[in-house]
Amino acid sequence: MDIVVVMDGPETVDPETDTSFGLMLAAHERDHRLWHCTASNVELVDGRPRARARRAHVDEHATEALRLGDTNDVDLTAADVVLIRTDPPFDVAYLKLTLLLDHLAGRTLVVNAPRGLRNANEKLYAHRFADLVPPTIVTSNAERIVAFARSHGAAVAKPIEGHGGRGVMALRADDSNLPSIIDTLTSRGRTQVLVQRFLDVATTGDKRILLLDGKPLGAIQRFPTVDDFRANICIGGRVAACDLDDDDRRIVERLRPALRDDGLHFVGIDVIDGHLSEVNVTSPTGIRQLGALTDSRPDIEVIRWLERTAASLL
Repeated sequence: MDIVVVMDGPETVDPETDTSFGLMLAAHERDHRLWHCTASNVELVDGRPRARARRAHVDEHATEALRLGDTNDVDLTAADVVLIRTDPPFDVAYLKLTLLLDHLAGRTLVVNAPRGLRNANEKLYAHRFADLVPPTIVTSNAERIVAFARSHGAAVAKPIEGHGGRGVMALRADDSNLPSIIDTLTSRGRTQVLVQRFLDVATTGDKRILLLDGKPLGAIQRFPTVDDFRANICIGGRVAACDLDDDDRRIVERLRPALRDDGLHFVGIDVIDGHLSEVNVTSPTGIRQLGALTDSRPDIEVIRWLERTAASLL
């Protein structure tokens, strides 16, 4: 197959942990041709999506793990798969990318589907399933946030367009900095934030469950460091292998029909103490860690699924 990966530049890749790189390695192992481009390299010419793309060569042991060749004008309707792996935030440039790639519907497999990416804000999508999420408010009102934090003793505030734990703040009802934190997060009442009841992950961790076509590939448990309450891998969170429990399976079963309907084929959901926290759809991570910790090949499972699904469009 010809697989075009729309992602950030190769300088952003950590060969040991990067999921996009891991998927490219697996595709190379399966003898597929890889192409790399950034979101700004995608165009629409005479009604056909095209990309100024470069052949991608991957070698996790090389000094230059992701090496790019010369630029080519690639007709994306002739490609077999387009993987959208640009890191969040979902901004205007990301929106334009999804609108351009809409023109591939029915011709080229796009993962995840552009319409699904537009509809599934990673912080808010989970709240379509109100019974699965912890108590939450979305507001820019400082008084409401303070009252919420006081009613629960502690809360966590998240920027709606944030990722990787950036800008996530713990809100303690007895913290004299609370008004200042809220003022900063909401830009003095002009920006909405998501505020959830604080769920302590220091001892139990939070689970990243990777889903392929609504079915679990596996899960890893993430634990925060001693000096940070956040457990995100990209900021140093420790990871361990774990199994899915009954709550996890219940959550996955509830999500599966919606994810399939929205074309969200490769997804990472975050679960804390039986509660759904986030649904990561833009460039979910964790596949390298999952494979290493379980001595399995979830990356190959993804590529084989792409092979079968792309073939069904022919």
